[in-house]
Amino acid sequence: MKSAMDWKTCLAWGLAGVTPWLVVGEANAEETPLELDPLRVVGTREQIEALPGAAVYLDQEEIRVQGYDNIDQVIRRVPGAYFRTEDGYGLFPNISLRGVGSMRTSKLTVMEDGILAAPAPYSNPSAYYTPTTGRMSGMEVIKGSSQVRYGPHNTGGVLNYLSTPIPLQSQGYLRGTYGDNNEARLHAYYGTSTDIESGTVGVLVEHYFRTTEGFKTIDETPDFERGDRTGFTKTEPMVKLSFEPHGGPDQRWEFKFGYTDMNADETYLGLTDADFRRDPYRRYAASRFDTIDTSHVRTSLTHTIEPVPDFQITTTGYFNRFERAWYKLHEVSTDASIDASRPGAANRRNLSRALAEDGAHLDVLRGEAAGTLRYRNNNRSYDSYGVQQVYRSQIMGETIDHNLELGLRWHHDFEDRFQEETNYNQLANGTIDGRFRGEPGSQDDRRSETTAFAVYLQDRAEFGPWSVTPGIRYEHLRYRITDRRGAETVRSRGHLDVFAPGIGLTFAQTDNLTYFAGVHRGFSTPSPGDRINGGLREERSLGYELGTRYNNRQGFQTEATLFWTDFDNLIVPDNIGGAGTGETENAGDVRTAGLELAVAFDPGIAYNWGFRNPNRLAITLTDATIRSDVNADGDSGGAVESVFAGGEKGNRLPYVPEYQISAGTGLEIGRWGTYLDGFYVPSTYASANNSSQQVNPNTGLPDARFGKNDSYFLLDVSVHYSLTDNAKIIGGVQNLLDRDYIASRLPHGPRPGHPRFASISMEVTF
Repeated sequence: MKSAMDWKTCLAWGLAGVTPWLVVGEANAEETPLELDPLRVVGTREQIEALPGAAVYLDQEEIRVQGYDNIDQVIRRVPGAYFRTEDGYGLFPNISLRGVGSMRTSKLTVMEDGILAAPAPYSNPSAYYTPTTGRMSGMEVIKGSSQVRYGPHNTGGVLNYLSTPIPLQSQGYLRGTYGDNNEARLHAYYGTSTDIESGTVGVLVEHYFRTTEGFKTIDETPDFERGDRTGFTKTEPMVKLSFEPHGGPDQRWEFKFGYTDMNADETYLGLTDADFRRDPYRRYAASRFDTIDTSHVRTSLTHTIEPVPDFQITTTGYFNRFERAWYKLHEVSTDASIDASRPGAANRRNLSRALAEDGAHLDVLRGEAAGTLRYRNNNRSYDSYGVQQVYRSQIMGETIDHNLELGLRWHHDFEDRFQEETNYNQLANGTIDGRFRGEPGSQDDRRSETTAFAVYLQDRAEFGPWSVTPGIRYEHLRYRITDRRGAETVRSRGHLDVFAPGIGLTFAQTDNLTYFAGVHRGFSTPSPGDRINGGLREERSLGYELGTRYNNRQGFQTEATLFWTDFDNLIVPDNIGGAGTGETENAGDVRTAGLELAVAFDPGIAYNWGFRNPNRLAITLTDATIRSDVNADGDSGGAVESVFAGGEKGNRLPYVPEYQISAGTGLEIGRWGTYLDGFYVPSTYASANNSSQQVNPNTGLPDARFGKNDSYFLLDVSVHYSLTDNAKIIGGVQNLLDRDYIASRLPHGPRPGHPRFASISMEVTF
């Protein structure tokens, strides 16, 4: 592929290499060297106290205590974070921070070890891949203060997964789990660091494996008798190598290679409301061929050097390749036809309409009537690669200390679609008696790609108990589309420039009590097709926050934050479960405001009880409302057929509850430990028209994506016993009360959360 780096980009990199050296000349060489981890966005739980905005650091034990391997279960501990469960396992997460859209987590900057993790974060940020939660050593979430340092989607904040680090000494870990639905997991790693003549060499080898038969059951037909196979299998090896040379300036090299292979029998098809209430874990016979295969390769090489005291340069080159083929039901017809032509429009239904109509097309989906099942192979490949540099410098003055940070990134990514469809002829008893497969590429054959150059500059100026952190981010994007669907290939180009300034303030009244405030501009960039063909503008936000943190260092800490964010040109996705006729649109203006409260208290530490009793509470109150009517025709002229159709000024955003509560308690005595975690969320609207009716107001047609989702309360419990200092046995039950609830109406109709799940694990460290 021809390089997209021109003379302007080269000049910018050259200036980046010179500027920090001009700055560092004023630094005091006798000060303590920088101690910054380039893989982290927060650093440590203690460093959060210096941030001019709300942030959360979750360590390894908070992930492992309940045996979680679902990002939805972990993120619900974070105040200000919302999620929409789609598959019950977190394979395709839909996460929102402070009320911004949750569709496929496309409004967050998602990273692993500080490197963009989405398959194509610029060209198509939808999270059909997410780093595996159970493999992680920690997680970081930044909200209001993230807009300057991170992009390209920072209207919603940052989610950074932290993989297992290379240990300083020999260390091994092994955990095996077995649970309901024949679920099995294995997580193992071993790492060590060794001194040789030229330096210190580190190595880490890790493997993560998970398989389950799934918790749903597909309706069986005379030619299909494997209805209990609705699960997935994931295999994920990783290796890290590091080298720290002896002599000269402090520096470190680290190479990382990871691979993920997953096969899931997952579907877009939900149920009717009536069928859901009878059996929420049912799947209709028409979904029996649905399956998704994915593979993901991620590599990076990071070099960190401190050429002089108080000045650090971190350079990372990275390459990610993601491929996925989701073969899934797309449409249903009451016509019986398997030739190249599609059944007549009058007899075709998209899946959401078929569910809401509850008529002849639904009988076909159930396998109880003759018709045609139209499947589409959504076959796509993604590449994402680039080079990023961060320069950090501390300048100690007589009255003001400066912590300067300059970051640059050259990045290129693309999404390539090559899709076809298959028509299955179904008999009245549900048996398939023939099929016609279309030509590869006949349904979609195009590539969208983006080249982006990003730069930010931030300074944290400290004077006495005060610190002020101004900064600015700039990104220049160049878009290109290659459309191969016609007789001749058509190429289109476009560009976009975006800015995001911000400023934060902290005041440390005491060593235990800190106040913070900030104002930040954010942006979320459109995809190449939406920008070039649809004329979409970037989504912009202006966020305000005011908060306080308190930590008495004796078992009690709390953080409370008031936030207010105004969004302009909110980008809403087109066809998550839609008919495939609409376009991604700028929906208009939105305002979110609310309160985030987090409290942690351990009286065992506070009163020296001789045992631990950790308690936590996270409460989020959110008013997320539309501030302008959603244009029924959309900015590009096509009818808005997403769940934002019919949105009116004053309506609430879909899938953002007015409040949610997460709480937990534990007891650790001797070799025993037990933990109880609860989570409650009230009912939410599934569409911006805020109606309980399953009708798209723009088209007037029945639509199962519209309506309301259930309120629910989940309770998880785990118990562990330490056999030795290095081995423990763990038992747990998630969704202890076995609550059934509509967690989502996307992609097509009501979908459940995970039912009660019991498991037992053995964990060994060595």
